Amino acid sequence: MNYGWLVGGSAVMSLGLTYWLRRYAQHKSLLDIPNARSSHSVPTPRGGGVAIVVSFLLAIVIMVFTDAFSFSLFMSLAGAGSIIAIIGFMDDHGHIPARWRLLGHFAAAAWGLFWIGGLAPLTVLGVSVDIGFVGHMLAALYIVWVLNLYNFMDGIDGIASVEAICVCVGAAVIYALSGMSQLIWLPLILAAAVSGFLVWNCPPAKIFMGDAGSGFLGVILALFSLQAAWVCSQLFWTWLILLGVFIVDATVTLLRRLVRGERVYEAHRSHAYQFASRRYRKHLPVTLAVGAINVLWLFPIALAVGAFNFDGLAGTAIAYIPLVLLALKFRAGKAERN
Repeated sequence: MNYGWLVGGSAVMSLGLTYWLRRYAQHKSLLDIPNARSSHSVPTPRGGGVAIVVSFLLAIVIMVFTDAFSFSLFMSLAGAGSIIAIIGFMDDHGHIPARWRLLGHFAAAAWGLFWIGGLAPLTVLGVSVDIGFVGHMLAALYIVWVLNLYNFMDGIDGIASVEAICVCVGAAVIYALSGMSQLIWLPLILAAAVSGFLVWNCPPAKIFMGDAGSGFLGVILALFSLQAAWVCSQLFWTWLILLGVFIVDATVTLLRRLVRGERVYEAHRSHAYQFASRRYRKHLPVTLAVGAINVLWLFPIALAVGAFNFDGLAGTAIAYIPLVLLALKFRAGKAERN
């Protein structure tokens, strides 16, 4: 069945909902006020990511009733995504202590993994590896890390939206070229929902995504990658490569802050993309650079892995090494100068 109409409808719904959420945030004074750790300079409404959540969830409800995919996948995405969106929404409107947020994140990860069957056996250097229960635990850590890093990386105008669109459209193209066109609709619908929001979030942003949106995107993308592994091991590596910009910047930053003994749960501005935005004094060049890296560097490697059977681990290493060097060049994780 062709769901092109649902792709377009998700974009239009997200566009309209973001407009309404912006007015609601202004009326309720739900504003992100600039401080010493901020990358913006004027108070800006937040919470617009709820439009992405509602648009995507409504679309998959329609799809599951037309047998577009399994009920178990629906339960995984809808359940885990809703848990994370609710936690993020509550945190956007007040404050939830980090330990309780983390507990909720692991609960969502466990729910999502239960419904998709955990971590599938992965092919590593030509050998199928199945580590059973340990693999499921690692998969839970992976989900929690991806949803949190997506929150960390949502720090300048448009960057989280552009990343999600590039990753989802890239995955859909690889699915189509690999003869798995039945899988394209979920990532395309998520990309469409994000596109509607991006109209309001592109630099200079008129509304921010908020934790509800960024966490939701992180958990859904992580589940997309783990579900893809059950279809074909190569596809998991494809998603891992496509997510490379965010994974590398966030991970390098975290590790360097841990080495310095900093409290990693505290707000900071030491990601590579944040240093870059201050260097160039604008968000747009950095956001566009992230899009360019995705399209010109990561997508071709992911395509080689997903469609032409290039080894997944080798492809991921090739994709990530220049990104690590780039992150270090832009001082990811370095102490901020006053």
